[in-house]
Amino acid sequence: MALWAAKLIMFLSLFRGTPGSAALDNCVFLGVEEKNSLYEDGDVICVKGTMTFAIKEINQRSDLLPHLKLGYHIRDSCDDIPVALRSCPLFFKNLLLVKQPFQFRSVSYFASCSCLSDQREFPTFMRTMPSDAFQIRALARLVSYFGWTWVGVIGVESDYARFAIQLFLQESVQYGVCAAYTHFYPVTLSQQALDKLLNMASSKVIINFSGESEMQGILKEIGRWNITGLQWIASEAWATATLLWEKFGDLLTGTLGFAIRRADVIPGLEEHLTSLRPSDIHKSGFLAEFWEETFNCRLNGSVNSHSHGVGNYLDRLPCKGTESLDDVYSPYSDVTQLRVSYNVYKAVYLVAHALQDMSDCKGGKGPFSNGTCADPKHFKPWQNSLFSPTSDSLECTRCSEDTWPNRARDLCIPKTIEYLSYHELMGIMLCVVSVLGACISLSILAIFFTYKDTPLVRANNMELSFLLLVFLAVCFLVGLLFIGEPSDWLCRIRYPAFGISFALCISCLLAKTAVVLMAFRSTLPGSNVMKWFGPNQQRASVFLGTAVQVIICLIWLLTSPPHANNNTDYHSATIIMECVTGSEVCFWCVLGYIGILACMCFLMAFLARKLPDNFNEAKFITFSMLIFFAVWITFIPVYVSTAGKYTVAVHIFAILASAFGLLFCIFAPKCCIIILKPEKNSKKHIMQR
Repeated sequence: MALWAAKLIMFLSLFRGTPGSAALDNCVFLGVEEKNSLYEDGDVICVKGTMTFAIKEINQRSDLLPHLKLGYHIRDSCDDIPVALRSCPLFFKNLLLVKQPFQFRSVSYFASCSCLSDQREFPTFMRTMPSDAFQIRALARLVSYFGWTWVGVIGVESDYARFAIQLFLQESVQYGVCAAYTHFYPVTLSQQALDKLLNMASSKVIINFSGESEMQGILKEIGRWNITGLQWIASEAWATATLLWEKFGDLLTGTLGFAIRRADVIPGLEEHLTSLRPSDIHKSGFLAEFWEETFNCRLNGSVNSHSHGVGNYLDRLPCKGTESLDDVYSPYSDVTQLRVSYNVYKAVYLVAHALQDMSDCKGGKGPFSNGTCADPKHFKPWQNSLFSPTSDSLECTRCSEDTWPNRARDLCIPKTIEYLSYHELMGIMLCVVSVLGACISLSILAIFFTYKDTPLVRANNMELSFLLLVFLAVCFLVGLLFIGEPSDWLCRIRYPAFGISFALCISCLLAKTAVVLMAFRSTLPGSNVMKWFGPNQQRASVFLGTAVQVIICLIWLLTSPPHANNNTDYHSATIIMECVTGSEVCFWCVLGYIGILACMCFLMAFLARKLPDNFNEAKFITFSMLIFFAVWITFIPVYVSTAGKYTVAVHIFAILASAFGLLFCIFAPKCCIIILKPEKNSKKHIMQR
């Protein structure tokens, strides 16, 4: 019941005719939680004035509800829940036994309990006040930010505090914050309750979920006990309470908290609030009491004059009738801190726009059975047009994984799908370079085949050179597997093809380097080393070196293969279609094995670098390996730090750069001699050293 009992029970009524008519057609209840006394917070005092101003403003508009006028009833709850309920005969008429309090249309401007977000239990409830869930997340992060890991958590005995503390305990675990203790104290703070609360205060940092009046009682007792050095974390209910800061500023130094969102200005509100005159409020008990307290006078014949007892009230002089709110400061007319009042303003407009939607509904296209519409002057409790997701709603419906809210956040639209496509500039360029690299490799292969009988081609291990050029062409074409929309089969081909093709290339280079070393050892007297490393052994070494990579890839595919994935974690508005490796261990094993082969190749080429130049290609292999290392060492940090199609582009770039490095370093000098300097392509020139 405490969830919707109101400080001010407000009813918005619809009626035809001029404002002020007594004819009631329908009522809409706007409820708040029981939090603080009306005279303790200027923003709450002007709630009634803000509501009447909003209704007056709407009734004067020609573009909103032109055929309906809004009216209101106000009931004073006297800051007591049972009184609030007894003040609502129309409310009880709808509730019957109060078993389902939210089977009627309700809009709250102050109820922040996260429990009210349950749309199944409260399907017709809406609010212009954020759920405590948002505040709790912020408080947990705030406490963590300052390194406070041992905090006391207290709250008034209410659903507001219970749900808030429960949420905080769940959220704070993620940030390593521990609750030193949790404690709920009664709304009416007895001396015994205060003593029990303060005796538990074992932490210097205390979070308090309560209203202003409860906090005032606690601070009085803290001052009496002379307790200092407490770090208070305020809930939104008392974070901006002016009276607390005026009375207990020395005890609240350093207090942190999150306030209700403040409106900079509501045009025309200040003039409306200060326009009150005694003649306007003579018959309103609430305003009469406010007027008498503000000007310390007595309104003759007011409602309050019959309810006040003797004493100080009767000693007051009669109000002159010339009093003006322009002449005094009053929290009622202070519009510099429009927080709760702004929520009220939005709540009234929420109701008005919902009724406008009802009015605009066309038969056959309505939201109810058979496309029927609700009559805005005679709608039923279950006909709730709020009350669906609308603009500025604080209770939003989460979009599906493949959709994203539009700029107005009132519609779910498809997310942008991102992958490296053949149709975009980057994809086209990489595709062209890949095909170009393969064409160059095959062209060099054609040149070598044409000149296969020349000394230069024969001296550089013709068969291994042919294999290397074919494998390099494959490496270039493997880059094409990384372009286009990912699918499971493409992902399972992509990574093994990359690993195996490079293993073949480096194994060929390793065999060529070994041949160079062994060829020169075989020239020594009595050496027959080449007998043990002939063409068959060379081919076998290439495929043996590649077989290890094949085994790694088979284990990868059989245990945790790569697969396509729609990634929505990196950017909320984008679905990144990507190939995930499945097993990170296998992926890095593939790269690692290529690295091991490259290191072995580099070491052997380095050892053979001083052999006769005209016959020796070891220095070119050494240089190609340096480029290979530079490319892939740079690739790793860039690959890890990028996401989406740019990760794929980096991978393709590394493949192409390393393949071009191998191709040009090893074969460009030979092609230059074969085509441009054929006189050097002779046995005499090769053997002269």
